[in-house]
Amino acid sequence: MKSDWDAGESPTPGLNPPAPGGTEQKAAPNPGPAAVPRESRLRKFFVLRPGMLEQALADIQAQIDPQTDGPLQSNWLLTEVDHWNNEKERIVMITEKSLVICKYDFVMLNFQWCRKVPLNYIDKICYGQLTFPEYSISRKEGHGLRVHWDKLREADFFSRWNPWSNDIPYTTFTEHPVKGADDMFTRICELESFKEQLAKAVQRTYEVDPVPGRANGAVVLGHPILIETYVGVFSFISNQNKLGYSLARGSVGF
Repeated sequence: MKSDWDAGESPTPGLNPPAPGGTEQKAAPNPGPAAVPRESRLRKFFVLRPGMLEQALADIQAQIDPQTDGPLQSNWLLTEVDHWNNEKERIVMITEKSLVICKYDFVMLNFQWCRKVPLNYIDKICYGQLTFPEYSISRKEGHGLRVHWDKLREADFFSRWNPWSNDIPYTTFTEHPVKGADDMFTRICELESFKEQLAKAVQRTYEVDPVPGRANGAVVLGHPILIETYVGVFSFISNQNKLGYSLARGSVGF
């Protein structure tokens, strides 16, 4: 008796006809959409365009006060993670007396603001794996560095639950996505190197300008960094679309 294949009927779409001997061949897997090469994704970051970083550093250095901040020691390109797990592109500078955290618009080449933390107020530096509550949907892999500068004051309930609050006595950094683009960006995005230089700068500042009532230096700890986002819908959307970075987005840049 002839089979349906022998009768000349069209085989089911997506299936190969039986091989000689009666063994049916499986359908070839669908390769799906091709992955976007990392080089193509990196080209969207404005900070990688020629002259952008140099211009940003020049604009921000004009905000450094030689009297209150002291001479510049090092520049860094990092990601700041706020208490709601929103990622934000930051230029960070370590001076003789201050930790300077700056927001810069690489699209418009415009300095926006900076936050200065006196080094002799930093009392704890924690480095470790990022961890999240069990049911949080906004997660990320990798390590973080959390810098505390007022151990005598805890963030209150309203500050922790206000996504726009600036009254949090700590901040958290992770490595910027462009790390590895070239040797220079690998160096200025390296989180462990930043941790070591910050700890040394803090210790030197405590030795020459101690604050009454504070310990003689910052405690450097190694333990997991908890990001307290218990749901994280908004930060998930923001981080997936890199809304905290100066990025080319079709015909619009943010």
